[in-house]
Amino acid sequence: MDIGVLGPLRVDQSGVPVVPTAGKPRKVLALLACRADRLVSVDALIEEVWGEHPPRSVQTTLQTYVLQLRGCIATALAGTPHADLPLGSKSVLVTEPGGYLLDTQGGSTDSAEFDRLSRRGHRAMEAGDCAAASATFRQALELWRGPALVDVQCGPLLEAEARCLEESRLSILGRRIEADLRLGRHHELVGELAGLCAQYPLHEGLQAQLMIALYRSGRRSTALETYQRLRTVLSLELGLDPSPELRALQSAVLDADPWLDLAGSASPGRLLPAV
Repeated sequence: MDIGVLGPLRVDQSGVPVVPTAGKPRKVLALLACRADRLVSVDALIEEVWGEHPPRSVQTTLQTYVLQLRGCIATALAGTPHADLPLGSKSVLVTEPGGYLLDTQGGSTDSAEFDRLSRRGHRAMEAGDCAAASATFRQALELWRGPALVDVQCGPLLEAEARCLEESRLSILGRRIEADLRLGRHHELVGELAGLCAQYPLHEGLQAQLMIALYRSGRRSTALETYQRLRTVLSLELGLDPSPELRALQSAVLDADPWLDLAGSASPGRLLPAV
Protein backbone atom coordinates (compact mmCIF):
# COMPACT_ATOMS: atom_id res chain seq x y z
CA MET A 1 0.00 0.00 0.00
CA ASP A 2 1.27 3.46 -0.94
CA ILE A 3 0.03 6.49 1.01
CA GLY A 4 0.17 10.19 0.27
CA VAL A 5 -0.96 12.88 2.71
CA LEU A 6 1.26 15.76 1.52
CA GLY A 7 -1.49 17.16 -0.67
CA PRO A 8 -4.76 15.48 -1.65
CA LEU A 9 -5.26 12.18 0.17
CA ARG A 10 -3.86 9.29 -1.86
CA VAL A 11 -4.11 5.66 -0.77
CA ASP A 12 -3.31 3.01 -3.38
CA GLN A 13 -3.53 -0.73 -2.82
CA SER A 14 -1.66 -2.73 -5.46
CA GLY A 15 -1.61 0.41 -7.60
CA VAL A 16 -5.39 0.91 -7.36
CA PRO A 17 -6.85 3.98 -5.57
CA VAL A 18 -9.02 3.04 -2.58
CA VAL A 19 -10.01 6.50 -1.28
CA PRO A 20 -13.83 6.73 -1.00
CA THR A 21 -15.72 9.81 -2.16
CA ALA A 22 -18.05 9.95 0.86
CA GLY A 23 -16.82 12.45 3.46
CA LYS A 24 -16.93 10.43 6.70
CA PRO A 25 -15.37 7.19 5.41
CA ARG A 26 -12.73 9.42 3.80
CA LYS A 27 -11.99 10.93 7.23
CA VAL A 28 -11.64 7.47 8.74
CA LEU A 29 -9.20 6.42 6.03
CA ALA A 30 -7.27 9.70 6.30
CA LEU A 31 -6.68 9.28 10.03
CA LEU A 32 -5.65 5.65 9.55
CA ALA A 33 -3.33 6.74 6.72
CA CYS A 34 -1.71 9.50 8.81
CA ARG A 35 -0.99 6.91 11.49
CA ALA A 36 -0.23 4.02 9.15
CA ASP A 37 1.12 0.83 10.75
CA ARG A 38 -0.01 2.11 14.16
CA LEU A 39 -3.15 1.36 16.14
CA VAL A 40 -5.82 4.07 15.92
CA SER A 41 -8.30 3.76 18.73
CA VAL A 42 -12.04 3.65 18.22
CA ASP A 43 -12.31 6.71 20.48
CA ALA A 44 -9.91 8.66 18.26
CA LEU A 45 -11.87 7.77 15.13
CA ILE A 46 -15.14 8.77 16.76
CA GLU A 47 -13.67 12.09 17.91
CA GLU A 48 -12.36 12.82 14.41
CA VAL A 49 -15.57 11.97 12.56
CA TRP A 50 -18.24 13.17 15.00
CA GLY A 51 -16.47 15.41 17.49
CA GLU A 52 -18.25 15.82 20.81
CA HIS A 53 -21.67 14.82 19.48
CA PRO A 54 -21.55 11.23 18.19
CA PRO A 55 -24.85 9.53 17.31
CA ARG A 56 -26.24 6.77 19.51
CA SER A 57 -25.38 4.19 16.86
CA VAL A 58 -21.81 5.44 16.52
CA GLN A 59 -20.14 2.02 17.02
CA THR A 60 -22.29 0.40 14.35
CA THR A 61 -21.84 3.33 11.97
CA LEU A 62 -18.06 3.26 12.38
CA GLN A 63 -18.03 -0.47 11.68
CA THR A 64 -20.05 0.24 8.52
CA TYR A 65 -17.42 2.72 7.36
CA VAL A 66 -14.67 0.18 8.04
CA LEU A 67 -16.58 -2.40 5.97
CA GLN A 68 -16.88 0.12 3.13
CA LEU A 69 -13.14 0.76 3.22
CA ARG A 70 -12.42 -2.97 3.24
CA GLY A 71 -14.69 -3.32 0.24
CA CYS A 72 -12.58 -0.76 -1.65
CA ILE A 73 -9.41 -2.59 -0.65
CA ALA A 74 -10.88 -5.98 -1.62
CA THR A 75 -11.74 -4.62 -5.08
CA ALA A 76 -8.14 -3.46 -5.48
CA LEU A 77 -6.88 -6.88 -4.41
CA ALA A 78 -9.22 -8.81 -6.71
CA GLY A 79 -7.54 -10.93 -9.34
CA THR A 80 -4.08 -10.42 -7.87
CA PRO A 81 -2.42 -13.18 -5.82
CA HIS A 82 -1.51 -12.02 -2.32
CA ALA A 83 -0.23 -15.00 -0.38
CA ASP A 84 1.06 -12.66 2.32
CA LEU A 85 -2.50 -11.41 2.96
CA PRO A 86 -4.34 -14.54 4.10
CA LEU A 87 -7.40 -12.57 5.25
CA GLY A 88 -7.54 -10.34 2.21
CA SER A 89 -8.70 -6.82 3.00
CA LYS A 90 -8.86 -7.70 6.71
CA SER A 91 -5.10 -8.19 6.60
CA VAL A 92 -4.73 -4.62 5.32
CA LEU A 93 -7.29 -2.83 7.48
CA VAL A 94 -6.75 -4.84 10.62
CA THR A 95 -9.09 -5.02 13.61
CA GLU A 96 -7.12 -4.78 16.85
CA PRO A 97 -8.31 -4.70 20.46
CA GLY A 98 -9.65 -1.19 20.93
CA GLY A 99 -9.20 0.04 17.37
CA TYR A 100 -7.93 -0.46 13.84
CA LEU A 101 -4.58 -0.47 12.04
CA LEU A 102 -3.80 0.22 8.39
CA ASP A 103 -1.01 -2.17 7.41
CA THR A 104 1.08 -0.78 4.54
CA GLN A 105 2.81 -4.16 4.00
CA GLY A 106 6.09 -2.31 3.58
CA GLY A 107 4.68 0.22 1.12
CA SER A 108 5.63 3.87 0.88
CA THR A 109 4.32 6.88 2.78
CA ASP A 110 5.22 10.32 1.49
CA SER A 111 5.31 11.86 4.97
CA ALA A 112 7.81 9.21 6.12
CA GLU A 113 9.95 9.83 3.02
CA PHE A 114 9.78 13.58 3.74
CA ASP A 115 11.05 12.95 7.26
CA ARG A 116 13.85 10.69 6.00
CA LEU A 117 15.08 13.25 3.47
CA SER A 118 14.77 16.04 6.03
CA ARG A 119 17.02 14.18 8.46
CA ARG A 120 19.57 13.59 5.71
CA GLY A 121 19.52 17.28 4.85
CA HIS A 122 20.05 18.26 8.49
CA ARG A 123 23.07 15.93 8.67
CA ALA A 124 24.54 17.52 5.54
CA MET A 125 24.07 21.00 7.03
CA GLU A 126 25.75 19.94 10.24
CA ALA A 127 28.66 18.58 8.19
CA GLY A 128 28.97 21.89 6.34
CA ASP A 129 27.93 20.44 2.96
CA CYS A 130 25.43 23.13 2.00
CA ALA A 131 25.14 21.98 -1.62
CA ALA A 132 24.07 18.48 -0.56
CA ALA A 133 21.77 19.91 2.10
CA SER A 134 20.05 22.22 -0.39
CA ALA A 135 19.57 19.42 -2.92
CA THR A 136 18.21 17.03 -0.30
CA PHE A 137 15.83 19.60 1.18
CA ARG A 138 14.58 20.31 -2.35
CA GLN A 139 13.88 16.61 -2.84
CA ALA A 140 11.89 16.57 0.38
CA LEU A 141 9.86 19.63 -0.58
CA GLU A 142 9.11 18.23 -4.04
CA LEU A 143 7.09 15.46 -2.37
CA TRP A 144 4.40 18.03 -1.55
CA ARG A 145 1.48 18.12 -4.00
CA GLY A 146 -0.42 20.89 -2.22
CA PRO A 147 -1.59 21.63 1.34
CA ALA A 148 -1.67 18.49 3.50
CA LEU A 149 -4.99 16.60 3.26
CA VAL A 150 -6.43 19.43 1.20
CA ASP A 151 -9.37 17.36 -0.08
CA VAL A 152 -10.42 15.99 3.34
CA GLN A 153 -12.92 17.77 5.60
CA CYS A 154 -10.66 17.52 8.61
CA GLY A 155 -11.92 17.15 12.16
CA PRO A 156 -9.84 18.05 15.24
CA LEU A 157 -7.29 15.25 14.97
CA LEU A 158 -6.67 15.59 11.25
CA GLU A 159 -6.45 19.36 11.59
CA ALA A 160 -3.66 18.83 14.13
CA GLU A 161 -1.94 16.35 11.80
CA ALA A 162 -2.16 18.76 8.85
CA ARG A 163 -0.91 21.68 10.96
CA CYS A 164 2.07 19.64 12.16
CA LEU A 165 2.94 18.63 8.59
CA GLU A 166 2.69 22.24 7.40
CA GLU A 167 5.00 23.41 10.20
CA SER A 168 7.50 20.75 9.17
CA ARG A 169 7.29 21.90 5.55
CA LEU A 170 7.92 25.53 6.54
CA SER A 171 10.87 24.50 8.71
CA ILE A 172 12.50 22.53 5.89
CA LEU A 173 11.80 25.33 3.44
CA GLY A 174 13.61 27.72 5.76
CA ARG A 175 16.56 25.35 6.06
CA ARG A 176 16.76 24.97 2.28
CA ILE A 177 16.80 28.75 1.88
CA GLU A 178 19.48 29.01 4.57
CA ALA A 179 21.63 26.51 2.67
CA ASP A 180 21.12 28.46 -0.56
CA LEU A 181 22.07 31.73 1.15
CA ARG A 182 25.29 30.15 2.36
CA LEU A 183 25.96 29.07 -1.23
CA GLY A 184 25.67 32.67 -2.45
CA ARG A 185 22.35 32.27 -4.23
CA HIS A 186 20.89 35.48 -2.78
CA HIS A 187 19.98 37.04 -6.14
CA GLU A 188 17.81 34.11 -7.17
CA LEU A 189 16.21 33.91 -3.70
CA VAL A 190 14.89 37.47 -3.54
CA GLY A 191 11.77 36.80 -5.62
CA GLU A 192 10.93 33.55 -3.86
CA LEU A 193 11.39 35.11 -0.42
CA ALA A 194 9.33 38.17 -1.33
CA GLY A 195 6.43 35.88 -2.24
CA LEU A 196 6.82 33.82 0.92
CA CYS A 197 6.95 36.91 3.11
CA ALA A 198 3.73 38.16 1.54
CA GLN A 199 2.16 34.78 2.26
CA TYR A 200 3.52 34.59 5.83
CA PRO A 201 3.81 38.25 6.93
CA LEU A 202 4.39 37.35 10.61
CA HIS A 203 7.10 34.72 10.00
CA GLU A 204 10.23 36.40 11.36
CA GLY A 205 12.62 33.76 10.04
CA LEU A 206 11.55 34.28 6.43
CA GLN A 207 11.59 38.06 6.86
CA ALA A 208 15.15 37.86 8.18
CA GLN A 209 16.24 35.75 5.22
CA LEU A 210 14.67 38.24 2.82
CA MET A 211 16.54 41.07 4.53
CA ILE A 212 19.83 39.19 4.16
CA ALA A 213 19.17 38.29 0.51
CA LEU A 214 18.28 41.91 -0.28
CA TYR A 215 21.32 43.27 1.54
CA ARG A 216 23.67 40.94 -0.31
CA SER A 217 22.00 41.91 -3.59
CA GLY A 218 22.95 45.53 -2.98
CA ARG A 219 19.47 46.59 -1.82
CA ARG A 220 20.12 47.74 1.73
CA SER A 221 17.29 50.28 1.75
CA THR A 222 14.76 47.62 0.69
CA ALA A 223 16.07 45.33 3.41
CA LEU A 224 15.38 48.06 5.96
CA GLU A 225 11.92 48.64 4.48
CA THR A 226 11.23 44.94 5.01
CA TYR A 227 12.05 45.33 8.69
CA GLN A 228 9.84 48.41 9.05
CA ARG A 229 6.96 46.62 7.33
CA LEU A 230 7.32 43.65 9.67
CA ARG A 231 7.42 45.92 12.72
CA THR A 232 4.20 47.62 11.61
CA VAL A 233 2.40 44.33 10.98
CA LEU A 234 3.50 42.85 14.31
CA SER A 235 2.33 45.95 16.15
CA LEU A 236 -1.04 46.10 14.41
CA GLU A 237 -1.80 42.38 14.47
CA LEU A 238 -0.30 41.26 17.79
CA GLY A 239 0.79 44.37 19.69
CA LEU A 240 4.39 43.10 19.61
CA ASP A 241 7.79 44.40 18.61
CA PRO A 242 10.19 42.40 16.42
CA SER A 243 12.31 39.88 18.30
CA PRO A 244 15.75 40.83 19.65
CA GLU A 245 17.27 38.80 16.80
CA LEU A 246 15.41 40.86 14.19
CA ARG A 247 16.41 44.09 15.90
CA ALA A 248 20.03 42.91 15.90
CA LEU A 249 19.74 42.12 12.20
CA GLN A 250 18.34 45.61 11.50
CA SER A 251 21.29 47.14 13.35
CA ALA A 252 23.69 44.99 11.37
CA VAL A 253 22.14 46.18 8.10
CA LEU A 254 22.31 49.82 9.23
CA ASP A 255 25.96 49.40 10.18
CA ALA A 256 26.86 47.32 7.12
CA ASP A 257 28.23 44.73 9.53
CA PRO A 258 30.78 42.47 7.75
CA TRP A 259 29.11 39.29 9.07
CA LEU A 260 26.20 39.96 6.70
CA ASP A 261 28.49 39.44 3.73
CA LEU A 262 28.64 35.99 2.21
CA ALA A 263 32.09 35.31 3.62
CA GLY A 264 30.79 36.01 7.11
CA SER A 265 27.98 33.48 6.91
CA ALA A 266 30.05 30.34 6.63
CA SER A 267 29.73 29.33 10.24
CA PRO A 268 26.43 27.68 11.24
CA GLY A 269 23.96 29.76 13.15
CA ARG A 270 24.99 33.21 11.86
CA LEU A 271 21.74 33.76 9.96
CA LEU A 272 19.40 35.45 12.44
CA PRO A 273 16.87 34.64 13.67
CA ALA A 274 16.76 30.88 13.48
CA VAL A 275 13.98 29.55 11.25
